[in-house]
Amino acid sequence: MQLPKKDIILFSLLAALILIVFASQGSAYSVRVLAEASCYAILALGLTIQWGYAGLFNAGIMGFVALGGFITMLFSFPTNDDFWSTDLPGQLGGVGLKALLSVAIIYGLTQLKRVGVSKKIRLPLIVVASAILYLWVVTSLGPVAEAIESEAGFIGGFGLPVWVGWLVGGAIAGGIAYFIGHICLGLRSDYLAIATLGIAEIIKAFLKNADWLTRGTLTVSPLPWPVPQAGEIGFIAARAAYLSVTAVLIAVIYFLLYRAYNAPWGRTMRAIRDNENSSAAMGKDVNRRRLEVFILGSVLMGIGGAALVTFNGIFDPSGFLPLNHTFLVWVMVILGGAGNNKGTIFGAVFIYIIWTMSEPAALFLIDMARQLGTAWFEWQPPGDLDSRALQARVFVIGLTISLVLRYAPKGLFPEKVAHHA
Repeated sequence: MQLPKKDIILFSLLAALILIVFASQGSAYSVRVLAEASCYAILALGLTIQWGYAGLFNAGIMGFVALGGFITMLFSFPTNDDFWSTDLPGQLGGVGLKALLSVAIIYGLTQLKRVGVSKKIRLPLIVVASAILYLWVVTSLGPVAEAIESEAGFIGGFGLPVWVGWLVGGAIAGGIAYFIGHICLGLRSDYLAIATLGIAEIIKAFLKNADWLTRGTLTVSPLPWPVPQAGEIGFIAARAAYLSVTAVLIAVIYFLLYRAYNAPWGRTMRAIRDNENSSAAMGKDVNRRRLEVFILGSVLMGIGGAALVTFNGIFDPSGFLPLNHTFLVWVMVILGGAGNNKGTIFGAVFIYIIWTMSEPAALFLIDMARQLGTAWFEWQPPGDLDSRALQARVFVIGLTISLVLRYAPKGLFPEKVAHHA
């Protein structure tokens, strides 16, 4: 199949932009940018199937990124002998059993409707029991957490292969998405946005304050890679190897999404997105289908977050920011074209290059302005001029998305929907 002329031009411009980065920043830095951009491409693919396929507004991408990063840290980081050589694992396991028992009790209370208990009685019982059981678990966890922090620092990891952490991270993100979607997808779309935003902040706050589990602001590093690291084969080769892993992962995801998009499942999702009432009238289970795509997108976000944190080599709960891990992904999808997987990958790479190169480009322009102003006009530049270069990122991204929304509201690669006579 021959690519449209517009696609060839846009991808040629992207290739030229990548060559400029290589020429100006060197191979080591440029490969690093591409590797990080590939991780963001996985996140963007997760969002484009939620927003592009089903019209679901997810404002909590940061939470799924943090969750995927935490799980891969927990599973792949080496074990902590200071923790496992004591009786602390047994104490922590006891708290875990109490938590599972609490969940089972709450679930049992929700099922009282099967024996004829009215909602007016069930709801107060669930609220009161939830409060009591929460206090019970938290009170039990407090002393154990303090003992872990004082004796072992934190629990450490499980020492398993990195790919296990990536898969489990995606699965856990999908599990959280199930509970969010199960509650919110039957309501208006703005409730989903509020819920995902709130859950993301809750996840970040928990990871940041659970020092016994994540070391909190002290961070956990270095995280192992699925490929040999720089100390073994050099910076460029290691980063290129990591980029090849994420590129293969993107290719597999792209192939699966392409098949799903053109299958009856994909046509059903687009029909629900375009006309929910008509789809429901045709017998489609709208909420179930939306829940499926919401979980699938969140799984990809968990995997993308795991890949991104692994590449950075450090897990820092305070480093997850809505600007970097939610807004930026939205810009990638909007620029590339919601519902177009090819455009999403293009948008991810293009926007991330612009995001990372805005600061050095601004520093270059500021330095040029300082030299010319001093030489020609005896200008005295302010002392903090260089520190303002970082603000150029937000300005450039804001300008970019404004121009796209003005001149290409459906993105550079609009979704192509087949029309049949």
